[in-house]
Amino acid sequence: MNNKSALVELNGVAKSFRSADGAPRKVLDDVNFSLAEGEIVALLGKSGSGKSTLLRIIAGLIPADAGKVTYRGQRIQGPASGITMVFQSFALFPWLTVQQNVALGLEAQGIAPEERAKRADAMLELIGLAGFGGALPRELSGGMRQRVGIARALVTDPDVLLMDEAFSALDVLTGETLRSDILDLWDSNRIPTKGLLVVSHNIEEAVMMADRIIILASDPGRIRNEITIGLERPRNVDSPEVRSLIDEVYGLMTMRPVQEPVTGTSPPITHPGYRLPDTDVTRIEGVLDLLANTPFNGRADLPHLAEESELQDEELFPTYEALGMLGLAQVEKGDITLTPLGVRYAEAEHTLRQEIFGQQLLTHVPLASHIRQQLEAEPSGALPEKQFLELLEEFLKADEAKRVLEIAIEWGRYGEAYEYDFHTGRLKLPDQAEE
Repeated sequence: MNNKSALVELNGVAKSFRSADGAPRKVLDDVNFSLAEGEIVALLGKSGSGKSTLLRIIAGLIPADAGKVTYRGQRIQGPASGITMVFQSFALFPWLTVQQNVALGLEAQGIAPEERAKRADAMLELIGLAGFGGALPRELSGGMRQRVGIARALVTDPDVLLMDEAFSALDVLTGETLRSDILDLWDSNRIPTKGLLVVSHNIEEAVMMADRIIILASDPGRIRNEITIGLERPRNVDSPEVRSLIDEVYGLMTMRPVQEPVTGTSPPITHPGYRLPDTDVTRIEGVLDLLANTPFNGRADLPHLAEESELQDEELFPTYEALGMLGLAQVEKGDITLTPLGVRYAEAEHTLRQEIFGQQLLTHVPLASHIRQQLEAEPSGALPEKQFLELLEEFLKADEAKRVLEIAIEWGRYGEAYEYDFHTGRLKLPDQAEE
């Protein structure tokens, strides 16, 4: 942390949401953080780390349940006039022109129409959209629409700009161009913003942008690691210093967390309520096959594998976790290596792959094992999915619980551990006839 005055400070911040059974589910716990004047900070973390929730608390959109949140020393008790936010979705009003969308924040501040139009046009020129003020959002590309969203945030001259995966909905080239333009405006002091907090899934993006990177643990979100970056911008992505930092962050992101006892809010991997990595069998096998073949031959540097796969970090990290859970690969210090079983899997025909997958699933994935055991204990060999959803909802929000069960069902069907009837919503043992 530098010695400049703090813009935003969080002390002991916690946040919970209610599970389906009414019990609190902790999303953030004991978060201590500050954003200094003149600083760009990137927040990284897997699903369940509460990154977006943290941004919404700082923006004053939702309150913290515990702890203290301040902006320039004053408690945040609602939207703060000096803090604005850019969302992943462009969030533009389709019936308003580009200029009108940008001027919305100024209108809310009671600024006269002529002044609003003047300031909106000036910001559009600054952000590279001069001449598009009269266009409707549907006439613009995705990159241009996100520029409008950023212009709308910047036109109110905010002290703090929060960016919630603002580049992730764009293609790689468009995202990189927009990111470079924002950094150019920042580094040349052409925008009044004094602090930038960026939530990202993209490690390279975080290293290229940030002065500090904060890595959050998951379920509940806590600050796990912090990296200070002393490199000047603009940074060369191919320089040894940047590549070393990217490797370091990959290593920290893939470090297996120390598991804690079951507390009712944070189930360890040995419990059926563990949040399964959001990836499918096709992607698991695709990454495994890529890793098994030339040029990797069973071992790869994660950034190199990401380049070869042409997948985003947010798609790859759950896949790495799944490969590790299933005992097919090991991830350590930014490298991934196939286990002997993973090598055997890569060489196997489809039927043997399914057999190995099913065996590893029932051995290492508690939810799948729980489903199988419950089905075997049921005389009919079939049970409604509802009872498994209710178990997951003790630990996860309803939509998250539904997604985790969908993953477990897909994995289980592929490994022939159990079957699922979509029409009846029932799980059953393989080849088990419905009564």
